[in-house]
Amino acid sequence: MEQFSHLATRIFKEAIAVYEREGSIDTPPINPYQPHTIEHDLFRKNWIDNAQWCLEDIIRDPEIDPVQALIIKRRIDKSNQERTDLVELIDSFFLQQYASVQPQSDAKINTESPAWAIDRLSILELKIYNMDKAVHTAGQDEALRKKCSDKLHVLLEQERDLMQAIDELLEDIAQGRKYMKVYKQMKMYNDPELNPMLKGQSL
Repeated sequence: MEQFSHLATRIFKEAIAVYEREGSIDTPPINPYQPHTIEHDLFRKNWIDNAQWCLEDIIRDPEIDPVQALIIKRRIDKSNQERTDLVELIDSFFLQQYASVQPQSDAKINTESPAWAIDRLSILELKIYNMDKAVHTAGQDEALRKKCSDKLHVLLEQERDLMQAIDELLEDIAQGRKYMKVYKQMKMYNDPELNPMLKGQSL
């Protein structure tokens, strides 16, 4: 059976390739997987991350029009909320998968849920892809190529470590050595009842 980190990494790489070939910040996810499956959610997760990566590049243009910058900032905020919602959906998958597991008496809780670790893996795959691209587009700049190559080496080591940590966490949960406890993000700045600016108040 394929370990979950390998499944996630494979789908993230696939999503990056499809986005590179057919996607843009305005393209809805071109998702080859059936809705309401973990594969579909993983693909969509990375697509959101990829589009946001591009938006983050755009907004850092020193010559960007301030009005356009505000529009992009709003899009990034919306993307962040979609990303958070999707991470919580992926955690719901794990909660259901391990619902019948009885934690051991000395079971411990992890510092983050499985889906937030997978969130980091999705973004790490984007870093690896773009750093590898930078190595190959450095042209005659040997210093830049070496700098990017060294960073790529570290990112690939981080990928191995994170994949192992994710699989070990899931195995610990499956065996009752650790247990899941998921907290909703409850971002107050997105809540029209809690953000004073959205309530028409001033700070």
